[in-house]
Amino acid sequence: MASQTPKDSSLSGRPQAVPEAHPRKPLKARSKETLLDVNIVFSLFAAVNVLAALYAPIQDCDEVFNYWEPTHYLSHGYGLQTWEYSPEYAIRSWFYVAIHALVGRIGYMMSFSKTFEFYFIRTVLGLVCAYCQTRLYRSVSRAINPRAGVIFMTVMLSSPGMFHAAAAYLPSSFSMYACMLGAADFMDWRGGSKTPSAIMFFGFGGILGWPFATVLVAPFLLNEIFMASVTKEWSELIRRIIDGSVRCTAFLTLSISIEAFFYRKAVVVPWNIVAYNVFSGAGKGPDIFGTEPIDFYLRNLLLNFHLWSLLALLAIPLLSVQYLTGSHPSAFGLMKNMVFAMPFMMWFSIFSLQPHKEERFMYPAYPFLALNAAISSHVILSWLGNARPRTLIGMIPSKYRLLAVGLVVNLAINAGISRTIGMITAYRAPLQVYSRLASEANLGPETNLCIGKEWYRFPSSFFLPNGVHAKFVKSEFSGLMPGEFSEAKTGFGFFPGTWLIPSGMNDENVEDLSKYININHCDYLVDVSMPSAEPSLLEPDYIKDASTWEPVHCAKFLDSSKTSLPARILWLPDHSLVPGIFRRKWGDYCLLRRRKPVQGYDHV
Repeated sequence: MASQTPKDSSLSGRPQAVPEAHPRKPLKARSKETLLDVNIVFSLFAAVNVLAALYAPIQDCDEVFNYWEPTHYLSHGYGLQTWEYSPEYAIRSWFYVAIHALVGRIGYMMSFSKTFEFYFIRTVLGLVCAYCQTRLYRSVSRAINPRAGVIFMTVMLSSPGMFHAAAAYLPSSFSMYACMLGAADFMDWRGGSKTPSAIMFFGFGGILGWPFATVLVAPFLLNEIFMASVTKEWSELIRRIIDGSVRCTAFLTLSISIEAFFYRKAVVVPWNIVAYNVFSGAGKGPDIFGTEPIDFYLRNLLLNFHLWSLLALLAIPLLSVQYLTGSHPSAFGLMKNMVFAMPFMMWFSIFSLQPHKEERFMYPAYPFLALNAAISSHVILSWLGNARPRTLIGMIPSKYRLLAVGLVVNLAINAGISRTIGMITAYRAPLQVYSRLASEANLGPETNLCIGKEWYRFPSSFFLPNGVHAKFVKSEFSGLMPGEFSEAKTGFGFFPGTWLIPSGMNDENVEDLSKYININHCDYLVDVSMPSAEPSLLEPDYIKDASTWEPVHCAKFLDSSKTSLPARILWLPDHSLVPGIFRRKWGDYCLLRRRKPVQGYDHV
């Protein structure tokens, strides 16, 4: 423990409660508990997250079709609908969507621009995330060490993974926010136990966000139970757990009520999500959407957190070695840090064993990865700083040890920043190209914007002028495409698209050809032309069909098949002095306008 932390005199290994007046002091007055003032830390988190909100490409089509499109429906009366929102299945929360729609409406009233509304929602999400990050930073500084708090902050600020997760409109990101608040309350006992509010935050993350994220509370609750067995304060523990559970139950009741308003029937969305993903049986469930090898998350985390991911995986072994070598202050201190390190390891292990894997499934564990990396770094720095003079490390002058640490940290930070810039410059073209549609004249409800093979990069109807609908053209993809929310009005009440059962939906990813229109009915088309791609009957190179389509706007898009692995992982300027292996290869991502009716493209 650092000298700033009150001396531990309890069996639990937690610091004693500070005087009652202390928690009520302004944050600035308590800045000595952290190496950096929390207001400065919040400003840093907010700055990075706002940049993410403005520039980060959308990583996952699920974010668009399952969250941005329903939000667009609530706000503007139309949008694309996935099978998950059919009342037959009801595995998506309208409560979650409605909150974002209300936030977006504020942005729309400020500008009357749907694009501004989109970025306003993302910015608010980034600021909420910054608040949660700051809360956890302060708790890490108090519970472990102020130096560990700074390392935690550094990991969160510089990692490409957090850059994308911070402002993502996904339940897994919301669960990440809630888990940060819950962990912050479990870790920080200044002013007394905060177990009820900690349970409440984890519960909120599971009810409104992603129910599987509630697993992350397990190590903290097990620690509470163990401490109660030592102190014999069972009644107090039971009271705190009941308090937190009642809060969660009240929130679940509110959630069920709001879902009933939209679905027109009683629905427990968290249970529906668990039931489909765990108990749906053969031919259904997440595995029909693709599976990945067991090392998928390891490789993904190495890309998005590089050195920090390795340190996170080493946290428990390093703590064990620290204790066995006698350099850890106490067994209870060891146990406390082990509890802090367990959530990430538990989450990483469980999800690595699941066949169906997606990057966003790791989002709730990202703060715990940063926490583990901070713990490992703190242990290593303690060894380096307290090395005995006669050991090999001890014989190295302290300034050189400090220089070596500084170089490694600087390399890690720059590697993260380089990849973040690389991702933005490589994959931001869809956000840029669709934005140009607003400058086109005479667009309205009869205008069809079509998408073929690039359907999964559609950034949402927020980028289309009012009344313009996105339509799908048949491509090589043979799964179930989204339909459209019902736009019925007279006699159907509020938001009929939320409770009317749509046609052509199923939970087995079986294709429905009625979701497509003929290419001849398209006024605009978005397509990509890659040097590495071979055109086919269903996926011709529309950009090269100059007799039918004229480009409105094109932007560069990374041709990953032609680009080497080093150039995909890290960013370097596209300059002639840069070796060819580090230079990226590009395709054209274009918004096309029809010149004249097409002859020959009469497929569905």
